[in-house]
Amino acid sequence: MTSFNPNSATLMNVRKLLIALAAIGMFLNAAHAQNGELALKANDRVTISIGGIPDNEVPQISKVYTISDNGTVNLLHIGEVRAAGLKPSTLQRTIEQTYVAREIYTRPTVTVSTDDSAATARMVYVISGAAKNGPIPWNPGMTILKAVGAAGGFTPFAKPSKTKLIRDGVTTEIDLKNISANPARDIKLQPEDQIIVPE
Repeated sequence: MTSFNPNSATLMNVRKLLIALAAIGMFLNAAHAQNGELALKANDRVTISIGGIPDNEVPQISKVYTISDNGTVNLLHIGEVRAAGLKPSTLQRTIEQTYVAREIYTRPTVTVSTDDSAATARMVYVISGAAKNGPIPWNPGMTILKAVGAAGGFTPFAKPSKTKLIRDGVTTEIDLKNISANPARDIKLQPEDQIIVPE
């Protein structure tokens, strides 16, 4: 007769819980990576690479494209494909599905990556309260304090505790004095954010 050992059952449950938590963590990291993608816009430069098609057609598609003013890229056999407003991973799937749906290629594999210059084309704006107000090139990980620092820091008359952040037409008041004292509270910026430090 086998005796039941409660400690081994508890240990097995703990292991199962740890495995489940690890799987959830991996899923959340993958979701965060996808959510970290920025939507493309007109005049962004993207590198499109394709495989799984005849070798002689690869160089005609795999190259750097500039998204047109009307938000499209022009691809061999399928013409204009909407790119503006899509994340690179979504554009990748769209191109693959279009080639398959039009029965041009059966199993194309497309990768879309943004050119480095695409990131520098995005800006945040320090409207007032800094030594050098104006547009500042946005980069991933930029925060409000970093943007103000890049603009030369606060003027002697600035009131950092009454700072306003305007994002997508919504204004939020932020106490930058509090954030300066506790940098963990610093806010990550998005392209086109506007920062107003009253004077």
